[in-house]
Amino acid sequence: MRNKKIFWFTGQPGSGKTVLALLLKKHLEEKYNDFVFHIDGDELRTLFNNMKYDKDGRETNITRAQDVAKFVHNNGFDVIVSMVSPFKEIREQFKEDMGMDILEIYVHTSNERGREHFHTEYEEPTHNFFNLDTTDILPKDSLTQLLDLI
Repeated sequence: MRNKKIFWFTGQPGSGKTVLALLLKKHLEEKYNDFVFHIDGDELRTLFNNMKYDKDGRETNITRAQDVAKFVHNNGFDVIVSMVSPFKEIREQFKEDMGMDILEIYVHTSNERGREHFHTEYEEPTHNFFNLDTTDILPKDSLTQLLDLI
């Protein structure tokens, strides 16, 4: 039996996190004939009625996503999370807690994609992450690059 993972896509809005997360979900489900759980930051905000984009609101959303991801993962599923999660310290603590079961994927682009008004102060990862630049690359090609990395 293969070891299930949490794939945490992080980066600014409009970088391609959710598009890649959904492509990876489809790939894993087809390859392993198994359900993969996806947590999207925007959907989580709606579910918990947390529309605050200040530091406290973002931290609450990230913590909820981590709790749900850990619960679902501990029940035997791959989990894919796609959310800005701008605070490096929170991401690093979660990676430390989850050990080898989590892969952080930093998605970024220099293209304007129409969500720049949602950009926030973002702390880029510095270690134990995969770097994925989606500038001028088709989503399917970004997925191929990601699969080569992981």
